[in-house]
Amino acid sequence: MNELDRKTVRAGSCPLCGKPVDQAFKPFCSKRCADIDLNRWLSGVYAVPAKEDDDEDGERPPESDADERS
Repeated sequence: MNELDRKTVRAGSCPLCGKPVDQAFKPFCSKRCADIDLNRWLSGVYAVPAKEDDDEDGERPPESDADERS
């Protein structure tokens, strides 16, 4: 299956369970799947990972300063 076929299949199926999409609950197949997705958003399951190693000015603090703070 090529990438165009995969996009077509995904566009017509529920992202949670894979069943055909119901127009009343698009892009989901049912109210249940829509509610599950909403709960995942509200509970923080869907989150963008962040890397907080840099200081505010974009530079890492010197290793000697990090050891003194501990």
